[in-house]
Amino acid sequence: MAKTSGEIEKEFIEGLSSSTGANLDKWIVEISKTGIEKRNDVIKWLKEEKKFGHMNASLLTGIYFNNGKPVYGNENELLDNQFTKCPEMRKVFTVVTEFILTNFPETKIIPKKTYISFTAKKEFAAINVKPDEIRLGFDLGDTPFNADLEKSKLTGPMPRISHMVVISNEKQIGNKLKDYLAKSYYRTN
Repeated sequence: MAKTSGEIEKEFIEGLSSSTGANLDKWIVEISKTGIEKRNDVIKWLKEEKKFGHMNASLLTGIYFNNGKPVYGNENELLDNQFTKCPEMRKVFTVVTEFILTNFPETKIIPKKTYISFTAKKEFAAINVKPDEIRLGFDLGDTPFNADLEKSKLTGPMPRISHMVVISNEKQIGNKLKDYLAKSYYRTN
């Protein structure tokens, strides 16, 4: 199974001293001394001046702009942050999640910074929480769009999450949703 963002970040932090000669605290001070204020500029500096690979530069930059604290260290906090501006959608999210876990019990829920991933061997569904809706995305390839199955507008997941449905209440959860999830699940796993 794929590693979670939290696991990747933890391994990165633990191996930072041995791979670069400086621990996380020293890197935070080093970045701070540059006076660089934009995220992409810090990534560029780490890659060009300090020879970091893109992923490691991005991880370190994320931690730097998170006040030197791991971004993905607490997955419960990542999940709770999704509902800060729209707590009324928590109940709808809970019903959707229970529906997915009931129908695909080996699914792992992986909260990310901007979305929630549903993964078995690979990610087959993703959610963006919006003030009045849940956007549930799927990997459905070239399946035609229709009245309720739209082109994905999710923020965060990979482009292979190609389609989405918009859910604003629990009554919209049923067999059609199960069919989309099943098609995406079997397509990716």
